[in-house]
Amino acid sequence: MSDEVLVETDGGVAVITINRPKARNAVNGAVARGIAAAVDELDARVDVSALVLTGAGGTFCSGMDLKGFLAGDFPALEGRGFGGLVESPPKKPLIAAVEGYALAGGFELALACDLIVASEEAKFGLPEPKRGLVAAAGGIMRLPRRIPYHAAMEIALTGDHYPAARLYELGLVNRVTPAGGALAGALELAKKVAENAPLALTATKRIVLESQDWSQEEMFAKQSEIVNPVFGSKDAMEGAAAFAEKRAPNWRGE
Repeated sequence: MSDEVLVETDGGVAVITINRPKARNAVNGAVARGIAAAVDELDARVDVSALVLTGAGGTFCSGMDLKGFLAGDFPALEGRGFGGLVESPPKKPLIAAVEGYALAGGFELALACDLIVASEEAKFGLPEPKRGLVAAAGGIMRLPRRIPYHAAMEIALTGDHYPAARLYELGLVNRVTPAGGALAGALELAKKVAENAPLALTATKRIVLESQDWSQEEMFAKQSEIVNPVFGSKDAMEGAAAFAEKRAPNWRGE
C-alpha cells in the first residue's frame, strides 16, 4: 500500500497496520488513503476471509493528525469518512487489535470494526469535548448501540480514558490479552473466523448490520434476499459434502 499503511496476509487472514509509530499512529491523509486501498483490495481477494486492523510501535491510534489537519491534510475520504474506513467498513469481518491508546478517531476506528481484542494496558476514550470538538467519526453514534446508554454517555461526555478491562465488562471488547499480546489474540480469533465459508461470513455480517433498521414485517424477506444466494452456492454444497465425508471443507468463495 504505502509506508504509512502496511498489509500482510497469511492463511486467509490479512493484517492492516497503521505505520506511523513516531506520531502514535495519528491518521493523516496518507493513512486514510492507504486503509481505503487496502480494504478495497482485500475485500476483492478470494483467498482472504478476515481482516485485522492494528497499529505499529505499541499504539493502536491516537486519532487525527492535528498538525497535518492544520496544514490542510484532511484525514477523511469522500464516501469513506475518517481514516478511509468509518463510513464504509469492509464487507469481510474486521478485528481491531489494540495496544496502547485508541483515542478520539482511533477509538472510532476500533468501533468501526466487528470485534475488538485489546491489551490489558490499552486505553480507550473520546476526548473531543475536552478540545471543544465532537466525536463525529461514528463514535457517539456507534457507542450507545454497543454498550448500555448510561455507560456510553459517561464515556462520551467526560472525554476520559477507560481501560480495556472496563470495556470488556461492558461487552465492547471481546478479549483482553497480556501487554503486547493484542495482535496475537486478534490473529487467533481471525483464524477461527477464517475457517468458515467466505460467502457465509459476508452475508452474516451484512445481516447483523443492516437488520437493525428492518421492521418486523420485512425482516425475513430482506434476509432471504441476502441468504438465498449463499444457500445456492458451491460452498454450501462443499460444506455439506465435507461434513458427510468427515473432512475439512475446501472453500472457494463461489
